Amino acid sequence: MSFSQAVSGMNAASSNLDVIGNNIANSATAGFKSSTISFADMFAGSNVGMGTKVAAVIQNFNDGTTTSTSRGLDVALSGNGFFRMTDAAGGVFYSRNGQFTLDENRNLVNTQGLSVTGYPATGTPPTIQTGANPVALSVPTTQMAARATTTAGLVSNLNSTDAVPTVTTFSASDVDSYNAKSTVTVYDSQGNDHALDLYYVKDSASNSWTVHALDSTTGDNLGTFNMAFSTNGQLTGVTNDATPPVTTASTVSLTLNPSATATAANGAAANQVISLSLLGSAQQNTGTTSFGSPTQDGYAPGDLTSYAINDDGTITGTYSNQKTQLLGQVVLASFSNPEGLKSEGDNVWSSTSSSGQAAIGLAGTGTYGNLTSGALEASNVDLSKELVNMIVAQRNYQANSQTIKTQDQILNTLIQLR
Repeated sequence: MSFSQAVSGMNAASSNLDVIGNNIANSATAGFKSSTISFADMFAGSNVGMGTKVAAVIQNFNDGTTTSTSRGLDVALSGNGFFRMTDAAGGVFYSRNGQFTLDENRNLVNTQGLSVTGYPATGTPPTIQTGANPVALSVPTTQMAARATTTAGLVSNLNSTDAVPTVTTFSASDVDSYNAKSTVTVYDSQGNDHALDLYYVKDSASNSWTVHALDSTTGDNLGTFNMAFSTNGQLTGVTNDATPPVTTASTVSLTLNPSATATAANGAAANQVISLSLLGSAQQNTGTTSFGSPTQDGYAPGDLTSYAINDDGTITGTYSNQKTQLLGQVVLASFSNPEGLKSEGDNVWSSTSSSGQAAIGLAGTGTYGNLTSGALEASNVDLSKELVNMIVAQRNYQANSQTIKTQDQILNTLIQLR
C-alpha cells in the first residue's frame, strides 16, 4: 500500500508544481488571477490512508497592483466585477484584463478579438441608455454634427461715470456714437460662426443704457434693447424693442438670420432665436467698462481626433471643434461566487451553475469595483511566495520518492531471507 501512497503523493506534488509553474508563467499577464491547489486524503475502509488526491484548484481573485500606462483604451479594474465580452457566435465571457483596442471595423475588442460590451449612447446630444441590453461597443469616426446656438450669456460691468455719447445717431462705424462694445460668437444650424456684436450706449436718463445688437458676419441688424439699473447699480430689467415692448429680469431674445446678405447661400435655418442672458450685469464706477467671458451652447461640426475610456466606464470622443461626446459606457458583471467561474484560457472565464448568473451594473455603483483610466491591473501573482511554494512542492516530491525507495529496500531484505 505504501507504494500507492507514495505515488499519489508524487502525483499531487507534481500537480502542485504545475499550478505554481502556471502562476509564475503568468506573473506578467495583465488581470491574471493566481491559483492554489487543495488536497484531500483517501481512505478505503481502514484507518490507514491510501494517500492523497487533488481536491480542487482554487483561484485567488484578490486585486493585482494598478499600474499606469497612459493609454486611452487601457482601463484597470479594482474591487468586485469583470468586463463582459462576447464572441462572434454570441458566447459571453468575462475578463479582468483591460487591454482594449479597436478592430478593423472600429469595434472595441480585447487582444483576442472578443467584443467589449456596454450601454450604447443615443440621441442628440448622445446620452447613455442605462438599463438597456448590453451591446458590443464601438468608436465610430462619424463627424459630430453642428449645433445651433439657442442660449448665450454675458456679464457686463458698465462704467457709471461714462458720458453720454456726443453723436446721438448710433452707427457701428462711429466710435463716438457708443460707449463700449462686446462680442459673443454664436453658431447657426450648419455650424457657421457669427459675431454677435453688442454696442452699449449710455442714455441721458439715469441708470439706463441702450444696447444695439448686430450680426457683423452678415451685417444684419438684430434690433435694440434697454438695460435698466437700480440706484445701487444692479440690473433691474431688460426691455426689447418689440411692439409692445417686453420686459424681463435679465434676458432678451434675439433673432439671427444666417441667410442674410453675405451668407445667403449657406442654407442654414432662418429666424434662429437666441436667448441672451445678462444676469449679473451691473453699472458701477470702476473707471472703465469690462465684460466677463461670454458663454453659449452652440458649436461647429467636428472630426474625431482622440478617444478614451474614463474612470466611470464612459467612452468619450474628442473632436476638432474642442467638444467631447459620449460614445458608450462599459458595463461590469459580478457573480455571487467568482471562484465558481470556469477558466477558458486567453485570460477569460465563463459562468457556471456554481458561479451563479451574472449581474450587470456600472463601475463605482453598488458592490461593483472602480475603474482607473489609462492603467492596467497587473497579475496578482506573488513571485516570492510562489518560489517558496515551489521549494515545498519539490521537497514533498522528494520525500514521497524516498517512501518508495525505503519500501523497495524492505522488500529486497524480505526476498533475501533464507
